[in-house]
Amino acid sequence: MPHISLPEGVPGIVSLFVRFPDTQGPLYALAQTLLRGPSSLSPAEREMIAAYVSERNGCVFCAESHSAAARHLLGAGAGAGAGGGGGGGGGAAEVDLVRLHGERSPVGGKMRALLAIADRVRDGGHAVSTEDIARARAEGADDRAIHDTVLVAAAFCMYNRYVDGLATWQPTDPEAYREIGVELAERGYQASRAPAPASRLT
Repeated sequence: MPHISLPEGVPGIVSLFVRFPDTQGPLYALAQTLLRGPSSLSPAEREMIAAYVSERNGCVFCAESHSAAARHLLGAGAGAGAGGGGGGGGGAAEVDLVRLHGERSPVGGKMRALLAIADRVRDGGHAVSTEDIARARAEGADDRAIHDTVLVAAAFCMYNRYVDGLATWQPTDPEAYREIGVELAERGYQASRAPAPASRLT
């Protein structure tokens, strides 16, 4: 049961945007910039970082949605090589391993180092060490990749707490998240995006 009055059958953050449309534009615009804007990281890599942070924060809606988006991007070829050198191309299996195991997953060294940084940010900004940054640089991460990893991780801590702090409704059907993921992968984060009907998300 949500902590406040929200539209019935509308999931997660979408329900909050329907109820409070003044927040929709800025928060979608931030997500579009972070996950689809210019970066040395692919959209699939950034979606995986978002999914991993969300998983670690226990936010089911965000973890499932962004995992599904990453799977679709990889399946469509948009995230080819997303393992950061030597570990990409694993598609759905790669996304699931990253989401569950982070820096211990069998992806490229750069991605593992960036996932470690993302997890430090999730704990708190001061947890990121010079050693963490040096490791990422040694694995080939440039300033933009490090910057974007920190900002995606920080932003998704906010999104996760927004979604869960108001106890939004979250679907349990995996197909619902697959559909959300396809929409996010193909359309990005548009303020005009209409919520999926409740009949498709139960």
